[in-house]
Amino acid sequence: MIDLRSDTVTKPSPKMLEAMTSAQVGDDVFGEDPTVNELEAIAAAMFGMEAGVFCPSGTMTNQIAIKVHTQPGDEVICDKLAHIYQYEGGGIAFNSGCSVKLLDGDRGRITADQVLEGINANQDYKAATSLVAIENTTNRGGGSCYDFNDIVAIREVCNQHNLGFHLDGARLFNALVKKGETTKQYGEVFDSISICLSKGLGTPVGSLLLGTEKFIRKARRVRKVFGGGMRQAGFLAAAGIYALENNIERLNVDHQHARQIAEALSEKDFIDSVLPVETNIVIAELKGRLNPLSFVELMRENDIFVMNISAQQIRMVVHLDVSADMVNKIVTTIKGL
Repeated sequence: MIDLRSDTVTKPSPKMLEAMTSAQVGDDVFGEDPTVNELEAIAAAMFGMEAGVFCPSGTMTNQIAIKVHTQPGDEVICDKLAHIYQYEGGGIAFNSGCSVKLLDGDRGRITADQVLEGINANQDYKAATSLVAIENTTNRGGGSCYDFNDIVAIREVCNQHNLGFHLDGARLFNALVKKGETTKQYGEVFDSISICLSKGLGTPVGSLLLGTEKFIRKARRVRKVFGGGMRQAGFLAAAGIYALENNIERLNVDHQHARQIAEALSEKDFIDSVLPVETNIVIAELKGRLNPLSFVELMRENDIFVMNISAQQIRMVVHLDVSADMVNKIVTTIKGL
């Protein structure tokens, strides 16, 4: 079976498993798990940020960040395709009591001008705009990447209007590898950053939230309230350390594989369009003789699992468990449809 439904389906490699089983552990709720503490310190140092907190999921790190940045009744600015809005169970409203100002960006990417226009006036009958959140890469935008200068421009608007600035960096390392940017650049412009270890980096579980020491102290309290306090989590943290040390640069391989799949799709008469492929996500819109459901079923008959994400679109996500031979089979299967 070849599973392209997400890059969350990866399995730990033998070397990652070895790192996990040999990890030193303690009780993380007491702050006594040495491997968790090491992972948090490594990640914070990578980005030049003061501290980090290890959580079970990227949804939790994003939701904790929003909770810490805002007060009930505030408003969060984000793109209409943003993961924090589309795929986190209405958590912005449920967890933080905030409304959302949705912007119509370019493949999930918003601009400083859009943010400026989206800020509510300081009037009693308006929700108080308090946070801007962006996603890089953008999931529903087909793995598109921000230009760093555009991020800096949004930062300047946030500074001018005293707004927090959060990054959903679930696939940030894909963007860094693609654009040749550095973690330190990102640490300098964001108030908080969420990075996921269980997507392209290949760990079984876990995400990190990074920020100032004051911010992370509050985040730990919110993590506990959300039920995210873990005990001997060092077994999972060891996988994260291994991933940060070994699995970043190889993301270029996933990007190349995604382009090969996109090229095969673009040649078919039932494909209306394929979003530009920058990283490891392929999103195609279907037409004519095949719809997303029938395409998914035909691929499944060939032991290839893909995902329909709308009435017109399918998504394929490449990851480290997808080999070159598997990509050849995917391409051959698509060409035969």
